[in-house]
Amino acid sequence: MRMAGEPPSLGEEPTANGCDQGKDFHLAPGTDGEIPMGSERMEMRKRQMSVAQETPSSTQAQHGIGNRASNACCFCWCCCCSCSCLTVRNQDEERARRTSHELRAESIPNCEESPTPTLEEVNAWAQSFDKLMVTPAGRNAFREFLRTEFSEENMLFWMACEEFKQESNKSVIEEKARLIYEDYISILSPKEVSLDSRVREVINRNMLEPSQHTFDDAQLQIYTLMHRDSYPRFMNSAIYKDLLQSLSEKSIKA
Repeated sequence: MRMAGEPPSLGEEPTANGCDQGKDFHLAPGTDGEIPMGSERMEMRKRQMSVAQETPSSTQAQHGIGNRASNACCFCWCCCCSCSCLTVRNQDEERARRTSHELRAESIPNCEESPTPTLEEVNAWAQSFDKLMVTPAGRNAFREFLRTEFSEENMLFWMACEEFKQESNKSVIEEKARLIYEDYISILSPKEVSLDSRVREVINRNMLEPSQHTFDDAQLQIYTLMHRDSYPRFMNSAIYKDLLQSLSEKSIKA
C-alpha cells in the first residue's frame, strides 16, 4: 500500500478512480534478466529509419533511370537529326560530283568528230605543227601517237584550255577552272602536265579569280613542248607514215 498523493510504483497501475487496484503487470525481461527500457520501440524506430533511407535512394535510382531514358531519347533524336543532315549533305555532294563528271565528259571527248583527211591535208601536217593542230583529223592522229608515248595528257590539257576559253558564264568558268586544275595542274593528279614554277605561280594567282585566260601561259608552254619534243617523232612514226601511204594508194587507184 502507498500513501495518498504518492505516484504509483513500477508494476502498479492506477484504478479508474485513482485508487490502488493492486494488480501488477510485468514487462519481458532482457537478456541479462533486466527489464529493457523501450528496446522494442528503439528497434522499431531503427527499422522505420532504415526504410525511410532506402526509399529516397530507390527514388533517385528510378529518377536516374528516367534521366538516362530521356537522354537516350535525346541521343536518338540527335542521331536521327545527324543522319538526316548527313543524307542531305551526301545528296548535295553526289550532285556536285555528278555535275563535275558531266563537265569532264563534255570537255574531253575520246575522239573528235572529223571527216577522213585528204592526202593534201596529211602532207601539210609535215610542213608545220600549226597546220597539224588546226584540223580535227590532225589532232586525232597526233593524239593517237601521244597515247603510245604515255603523254596524251598534253593534248587533253591543250584541248581543255581551248574549250575553256570559249566559256562566258562565270559559274561555269569557275567550275571548269577547278576541274582543269585538279586534272592537269595538281601534283596529285596522275595526268599532271609538266610546267615550270613560274607558270604554276601565275596559275595559282589566277585561280583566286578564274577567267577565260587563267591557263593561257600554261597552254602556251605545253603547246611549245609538244611542238619541240613530240611533233618531230610523230612525223617519223608508223602512225603518220601508214596514214600517208594509205591515202597515197587510194589516190593512185582513183
